[in-house]
Formats: sequence, C-alpha cells, structure tokens
Amino acid sequence: MSRFSRRNFLQFAATALGSVGVNHLLLQQQAHRYGKVLAQTTSRKLALLVGINQYSSQPLSGCLNDVELQRQLLIHRFGFNPKDIYVLADDKASREGILGAFEEYLIKQAKPGDVVVYHYSGHGSRIFDPNPIIREAANADEQLNGTFVPSDSTLPPGYPNAEGAVNDIMGHTLYLLMSALPTENVTVVLDSCFSGGATRDGQVRSRAGGKNVLVSPLEKSYQEQWLSRLQMSPEAFVRGYRTGVAKGVVLAATSPRQLAREVNINGFHAGIFSYLLTQYLWQQDSTVEEAIAKIVPEIPRRLKQTPGYEVKPGTNYQTQPAYFLNPETATADAVITEVSGNNVSLWLGGANLDEVGSETIFTQINGSGKVIVRSRDGILGQGYAEGVVSPGMLLRQASN
Repeated sequence: MSRFSRRNFLQFAATALGSVGVNHLLLQQQAHRYGKVLAQTTSRKLALLVGINQYSSQPLSGCLNDVELQRQLLIHRFGFNPKDIYVLADDKASREGILGAFEEYLIKQAKPGDVVVYHYSGHGSRIFDPNPIIREAANADEQLNGTFVPSDSTLPPGYPNAEGAVNDIMGHTLYLLMSALPTENVTVVLDSCFSGGATRDGQVRSRAGGKNVLVSPLEKSYQEQWLSRLQMSPEAFVRGYRTGVAKGVVLAATSPRQLAREVNINGFHAGIFSYLLTQYLWQQDSTVEEAIAKIVPEIPRRLKQTPGYEVKPGTNYQTQPAYFLNPETATADAVITEVSGNNVSLWLGGANLDEVGSETIFTQINGSGKVIVRSRDGILGQGYAEGVVSPGMLLRQASN
C-alpha cells in the first residue's frame, strides 16, 4: 500500500491523531524474569500503552487485549524491559492520567536516540472548536477536530439537543506532546475511529460528537502551556501541524472518516488492526511500509477499514524497521510465559488461532524443547513440555 496522500493525511491528522491494568506484581515478576535475557542495548526503550474498555456508555471489549498484544510483542520480540512499559487501563486512563503519564514516562525519561512507543486503543470522536488553531478550506466540518476519549470523558447533559464541553484530548495536543519528545525514534499506534455508527461486523470504536460537543477550556489552556514550554509560536505550530506529524511515524487503524472495529478472533476480542499488526511482527522482520502493505488485504472488504501510516516530513522512516528497532529475537509463533514442572503457559501472539487446539505441537527455536497444547482460551494456551523449557523461550508451530 502506498503512503497517504498529503491532502488525505492533513484530513487524517485533524481526526486520527487526536484519537490517539496490568497487575503491578506481575510486571515486577516479569521484569526480574526477563531482565537479563532482554538486556538493553545502545538505547533505552520506553512505551506507554493506553487501553479503555470501561466507558460509562458504549463500553468496548478488546482494548485491554490490544495493550497486552503490544506489550508481549515489545518484550519478547523487540527487547523492551517490562519495567520500561507503562500501562494505563480503564479508569486509570483518565484525561489527567494519560497526559500525566505521557509527560512523566515518555517526555521526562526519554533521551536523544531512545526508542519511544505510544499506543492508544479506545473511542475516538470529533468535537466542535469555536476558535480552532487551524482552519482548513471552508466545508461543513471545518470546526470539528479529532479527539481521543479518556475514560472520564462523557457527553454533555441533554446531548444531542444541548451543548457542552467534554474531557477529550485533541490531535493538536498529541502533536505538541510528540514535539516535546527529545528523540526522533517515535512510533504512535492509534486503534480508534472518528465517526459514529454501528455495524454487525463488530464493535465500533467511536463516541458521538458534533457541533454540540465542545472543546474544554482546560484543553485549550494545556495547549497554550505547551506552546510556551516549547517556545513555539502559534504560527510555527500551524505551519508544522499542516505539514505532517511532529516526530517519527504514526500508524492508524483507519483512513480518514472510516470506522475502526474490534472483532472476535477465535475467542479473542481485539482491534483487528492491533491484532494483525502484532501478529505480523511476530512472524516477520519488517519495515512500517511492509507491515501496512501486508495488513491491508487481510482485513475483509466488508469492514471498509484501511490502515495507514504517515512519517515525519522529509524523512524515510517508512523504510526503517518497525519501532526503529531490529528485533532482538527470531520470528516466532508463541512464547512460554510460565513454567511449573512440566506444565507451561503460552502466549500465542504469532500463531494462527484457528489452527491451534488440543495436541498442537510447538517446538523450540534453535533447541530441542517441545510443548504440546492441552487447551486454548483465546490467545492463551496451556500445555505440557518435553525437554528443558523456560519462560521467555520462543516457539514455532510444528508442521503437520
């Protein structure tokens, strides 16, 4: 698939960019378990992963699974230390929680040359801004700006007949936050959509918006604070925002005005974009351009969902390895996450789930260990081991 055209991306940036609980003890255990195996190399790798299922209205089912898909991939294929992956789930992913985490865990900790990943799975929306920073050519929607919807953002009382402000975070704000990152090695993954509707082909990640849903004064004030911190004039911001993304690469679940869907994939609920992206990167060493080209034909045409990407203007980041990293491990179908005697737990991130059932065999990559599956629950497998196996060991499905 070719890159978005500039015109399409400007439209996308005004919408898609704005639609930008893992147990703490488990994270500590995994950090200890994998710390030595997945030691950092020349740069630190930081990730902020946001997933929201529990909205007060229109709850979703697959956003936390998207986060775990991304987390497992980053740890086991790209060498992230679990301690450097910060997860915001459900009520923790409030407006204050998201903005605070981006500042504390990405902007303040990253250094030049570090790798930064920001992932958002949740509702997107489009809201009215009476004084937009950017006005495009006159059209019916010229004052509707794309947002992503924190867990504490609700529609105003009396909507759609009455108007009021919401706690959404705008694309303008994400642009400023990305601008503040001190590294160019930035990947933003957005799995949400920007217009309302429902379909029999899965849940849609879109909250209602429109002329009666207003940007909050708090949001405008926050943007002004960042313009001051960055010593960026409003004119410079407008020029930069119209040109393209601030840093690195943005991967989006849809093209402009399309709906992003989450689906049931053999008993596992997830955003179809997040699932296909992470599954492909388990199986292939890939550039951004190659990954998107592979994913697009895998989405059924009836869903009318076309993922895309955009890179910082003047760069060739689309030809760089995904996440600006060469994977630290071999391609794989599964990874062992726990071992108790001969009993093992598997994460089947790269496997084709419809092919995995009782007695499916996975073999160790570059070794003699073997795992025979007893049962599968979504993307998690339980089995028994033959030979010496350990947590973090990568596996491939044996051919029949």
